Amino acid sequence: YGGESHRILGMDEPLGLRLSLDGNTILMPTIFDPSELVSDVTGKVVRYLQDNGATVEAGKPYIEVEAMKMIIPIKATESGKITHNLSPGSVITAGDLLATLELKDPSKVKKIGTFDGVLDISESTVEMSPSAAVSNILAGYKLDSESVAAAALDSVADAAEAADLVVGAINEFYRVESQFDGQIADDVVRSMTKANGETLDVVIAENQAHQSLKTRSQLILAMIRQLANFQDRFGAALPDSVIEALDTLSSLKGKEYGEIILAAEETVRASKVPSFEVRRADLRSKLTDSETDLVQLSKSSTLSAGVDLLTNLFDDEDENVQAAALETYMRRVYRTYEVPQLNVEKIDGRLSCSFSFEFSDVPSADRVTRNGFFSTIQSSSDFAKELPAVLSAFASKVPGEIPAETNVLAVRIARGETTPEELESAIIANKVKLNMLGVRTVTVLQTRGQKDPDYFSFPSCDGFKEDPLRRGMRPTFHHLLELGRLTDNYSLERIKAVGRNVQIYVGSDKNARRNAAQVVFVRGITHTPGLTTISGARRTLLAGLDELERAQSNSKVTPQSSSRIYLHSLPEVEGSSPEEIAKEFDNVIDALKSKLAKRLLKLNVDEIEAKVRVKSTDADGNPMVVPVRLVASSMNGEWLKTSAYIERPDPVTGVTREFCVIGEGGNAVCMLDPYDGANVIQTKRSIARRVGSTYAYDFLGLLEVGLIQEWENYGGSIPSNVFEAQELIEGEDGELVLGKREIGSNKVGMVAWVAKMKTPEYPEGREVVFIANDVTVQSGSFGVAEDEVFFKASKYARENKIPRVYIACNSGARIGLVEDLKPKFEIKFIDEAAPSKGFEYLYLTDEVYKSLPEGSVNVEKCPEGWAIKDIIGTTEGIGVENLQGSGKIAGETSKAYDEIFTLSYVTGRSVGIGAYLVRLGQRIIQMKQGPMLLTGYGALNKLLGREVYNSQDQLGGPQVMYPNGCTHEVVDDDQQGVASIIQWLSFVPKTTDSPPAVRESADPVNRAVEWKPTPTPYDPRLMQAGTDDAPGFFDKGSYKEYLAGWGKSVVIGRGRLGGIPMGAISVETRLVEKIVPADPADPNSREAVLPQAGQVLFPDSSYKVAQALNDFNNEGLPVMIFANWRGFSGGSRDMSGEILKFGSMIVDALREYEHPIYIYFPPFGELRGGSWVVVDPTINEEKMTMFSDPEARGGILEPAGIVEIKFRLADQLKAMHRIDPQLQMLDAELEACDDTDDSAVIKDQIAAREELLKPVYLQAATEFADLHDKTGRMKAKGVIKDAVPWAESRTYFFYLAKRRIAQDNYVKQLRAADSSLDNNAALDILKGMCSADWEDNAAVLDYYTANDAEITAEISEMKIAAIKAKIAELEKELA
Repeated sequence: YGGESHRILGMDEPLGLRLSLDGNTILMPTIFDPSELVSDVTGKVVRYLQDNGATVEAGKPYIEVEAMKMIIPIKATESGKITHNLSPGSVITAGDLLATLELKDPSKVKKIGTFDGVLDISESTVEMSPSAAVSNILAGYKLDSESVAAAALDSVADAAEAADLVVGAINEFYRVESQFDGQIADDVVRSMTKANGETLDVVIAENQAHQSLKTRSQLILAMIRQLANFQDRFGAALPDSVIEALDTLSSLKGKEYGEIILAAEETVRASKVPSFEVRRADLRSKLTDSETDLVQLSKSSTLSAGVDLLTNLFDDEDENVQAAALETYMRRVYRTYEVPQLNVEKIDGRLSCSFSFEFSDVPSADRVTRNGFFSTIQSSSDFAKELPAVLSAFASKVPGEIPAETNVLAVRIARGETTPEELESAIIANKVKLNMLGVRTVTVLQTRGQKDPDYFSFPSCDGFKEDPLRRGMRPTFHHLLELGRLTDNYSLERIKAVGRNVQIYVGSDKNARRNAAQVVFVRGITHTPGLTTISGARRTLLAGLDELERAQSNSKVTPQSSSRIYLHSLPEVEGSSPEEIAKEFDNVIDALKSKLAKRLLKLNVDEIEAKVRVKSTDADGNPMVVPVRLVASSMNGEWLKTSAYIERPDPVTGVTREFCVIGEGGNAVCMLDPYDGANVIQTKRSIARRVGSTYAYDFLGLLEVGLIQEWENYGGSIPSNVFEAQELIEGEDGELVLGKREIGSNKVGMVAWVAKMKTPEYPEGREVVFIANDVTVQSGSFGVAEDEVFFKASKYARENKIPRVYIACNSGARIGLVEDLKPKFEIKFIDEAAPSKGFEYLYLTDEVYKSLPEGSVNVEKCPEGWAIKDIIGTTEGIGVENLQGSGKIAGETSKAYDEIFTLSYVTGRSVGIGAYLVRLGQRIIQMKQGPMLLTGYGALNKLLGREVYNSQDQLGGPQVMYPNGCTHEVVDDDQQGVASIIQWLSFVPKTTDSPPAVRESADPVNRAVEWKPTPTPYDPRLMQAGTDDAPGFFDKGSYKEYLAGWGKSVVIGRGRLGGIPMGAISVETRLVEKIVPADPADPNSREAVLPQAGQVLFPDSSYKVAQALNDFNNEGLPVMIFANWRGFSGGSRDMSGEILKFGSMIVDALREYEHPIYIYFPPFGELRGGSWVVVDPTINEEKMTMFSDPEARGGILEPAGIVEIKFRLADQLKAMHRIDPQLQMLDAELEACDDTDDSAVIKDQIAAREELLKPVYLQAATEFADLHDKTGRMKAKGVIKDAVPWAESRTYFFYLAKRRIAQDNYVKQLRAADSSLDNNAALDILKGMCSADWEDNAAVLDYYTANDAEITAEISEMKIAAIKAKIAELEKELA
């Protein structure tokens, strides 16, 4: 107003309108009436604090309400006599009337009315240039995007200026949106705030722009549309800078950018296509070349882009070109048919073509010859008038008797435009003649100058009405794409495709009563051979997936829609039988599933169909084509399971009558049509996708694909039957038994399998129990039946000592009511005339009570009938029994973590008990869109009485659970999640009592460790993983970090050393930041960024070390601790943050550790004070050993600190006077001097000399202290086992670890054989057996390997002797 701009945000609330004007909040209440006491929270009335009719004073509480599990008193705003409006226990929301006051001062009531005057503000016009308007829209302000885009491009002088304008707008749009694309909004804002700490206006501006995405997108779209006539407007082609800017838009991934991406890609493609004149001239030259074979040209794969261009040559000045173009066009369109006769001629001045054709995939003896006719009508206005003459010409070309609905007619309109309705009217007017000619379809082709022609189809089956589904299709396209099969079960809507030979349809099931499942059909033809090879199939499938990707950007396509791809390959396949092609198809799909799994899952591809044409002969030896349909489908449950069919088409219509299965004995199995509508499985998939997850049974397919990918990464040959799974199904006795059942037939929302997985560590196979919520059964909630399946499957894993993986997608404990009772109860009100005063009880009439099953309610007699005391019901699993079951599986999961390897993967969501279960299993992989919750954000907002939270992710998404240490790893999607599960399992032994899961390693164990730590801060991950140029400690590519978001001053990971899996704990030497997010529910809270120094243990990192050790212990892993700590953080904040508690947990974890732990000080590392204490090997001498690089240090304090205490200035001065010759001379002079003045001069000289020497002697003192901390002294004092140079550490620890695996196994056997032995005694026995140097790890390992049989035999003898001794002892006791 008045030429000024103000930012106003408004939000309707129960009490009025809350406005934010330039950052100032103003509440405009609907009414200000202190006599009405209203609630400003959502909750429940606990009690009134004054009796009804009593006086309440202003500022005094008059009621207590419960909200967010807290008791909140609400105060009266004025004094008066109170009248209660509700009864205790009433549920309230913000704005509800709680009580009324009879005010002492009635004048306090003020009404707010609507202003009906005139605002005295002078009008002003804001001048704005077109470029400024563009900038304002891009900044988030609302303007008319279309008019601004047009005005902006009208205002420029030339092509260069126009390009600069468009490029600038696109780049600014991309700059803002690229920050938000695919990211969680909270994370983006946090990063922006951190980067712009002193200029938060930048953060506000960026978010303001992003919030106006719709307006900004409209501007960019309008500008892209304006580029269509860039050549005509500016006389120049689109500059490269514009093309590059448009290309950047294609890198945006979010669905909200879909329309922009499609428009940008289309504009870029159009700019790269040669001009119409060039393409036309090139095609014309081919047609005029005397050596051109028109039949071969019609089959050429290079002609695809020029098929419709041929129609433009029908008007060429050279009649020979016209004839050649028409013949090539007709042969191309009817490529899949036998064309015995084709003749091009002029009839009555009209370019015409008569031809006969037969289906080539029918035996010669059964073929029906059909006739076709093509003619030209020059003007659209003459279509109705000239059509009868065209039909007469067609009739003259049809020989003999005409079968019904076998022939085809195509008519081209050379000039002018007409509507489908006008064409339809003219064709229906000639319906009788068309039927006499046996015309099955009429196709009208309408040329449009340099653009592709329009096609309109009028099938006889619809009374020659236009079929909108075929609009834009060449005459045979509908048949080649088999669209008739789709229309039987689906209502179709066509959406735009990029490829000319591709059609995309969005289908909804016709038979669905409600919530019809949506399917996206991508259907295309290809003229390129090689579809049955891996490279050809991959190329073609990628093109189909690209089309799907673009289709997913369409607003008509829902995220949970199923996708199906169909491709008809037109070139005939020679030299292969249908059986060979079917077998090769299995291999092709296996390879493509592995390589393209991520995209196939992202795009919800549930079916891939390919139809190939195989050259063969019929029973009489005549050439024919055998149509083979290759299908990879998930429709029956298994993910993209392959099948193949030989088709038997109808000789008249060409429509397949039977599909006969290819395979062992398969030719005898034929079906009418395997192409049904949506089934139960598809419906369930759609439900799972709606919550952002994958259908439970589909995880089996993902696991198989992930396992194949793991083998491909490993490099070994993939074994047969790499993945097999049997379901754990409840038997008649209630116990789980292994078996199989029809997918989707489960009635319980919890499923479990025992999977046998052949992995690089266990090529013979290992077993893993997978438990998964089926989110399609009652939203994946936990009822009694679900709890029992979970409990028994987990118990099965424990009893068999095998890993247990839980795939979580649920909605928490199941809640319910006795639905049958809802329409039957009555209410006893306190005052029937005023129900708002509350009620006394619920009751049942005598008649209703007697009709209920016995025991379904507890009642007591009342005047009206029976007052309900308890509702019990007859249905199991609607209330507290579910909580009891939840407690049962919580306890089972806690026990499972202690006894076996447990891992949880959170996909979609995990609520309540589901969230607790994954935490109790400790190890968690979380999908980005898979929050862990206790209460949904909607319920919290309701309790708070305002919109505080806007997504579940704010409460339990990865941005919360990853930094707080609950989540170990975050993945983008379910395929990545499954890959992470398999990778984690690769570090874990097959059973809890098996040795570590060792795999062969291509990385030599005796190579040097080239990446070396530096004295300055560095990334400890590189020390372990290395770089491309300098390999690190672990095998190349084997190291993976976990828990990276929490306790960042410590780095936790797992890696392999010569194939041996190991846990790894290392220390961050750089400064890191701990972020404590603000609470949206508390307007006073602020995000806190807490710096944490390197080489220091903080509360979170101490807890992280203890947690990791517990995890490693349960996984049976030896551990490398790359110790480099200077101590614990002992500041006030960390002391109150329980540093002592969490530091002590490290000791507890080490004391209980059951596998070897190697503590190693890396180069320039140091271990001091309390941090040494908590990892000292004496905590667990049987398992812990300490080593150091020669350049590392260990001690109580750092040298500088020691000097301050034990080598102070006085000691340094003594050293100066003992060592320095000048000071010695001055000391002698001073001692010999008797003159006071001379003594003063000498003392000054001594002081000056001391001052000069102080820095160097401080340095020497520090060096002296440092020499006490070096590796030599540590070894001499026996606190470390050995000094191991970093370059040789990999070799040293490999042989040590390998030796310990074998040695610990022998010790375990010895102690089992003789219970009187302790660890040291067992080692002494082994040492006595060993002929190798006991300190040489490699030599001892060789001895163990070479003499395993002898050692085992010796242990067996000891066992027998121990048993005999025990028997003798027992006999002695009996005697």
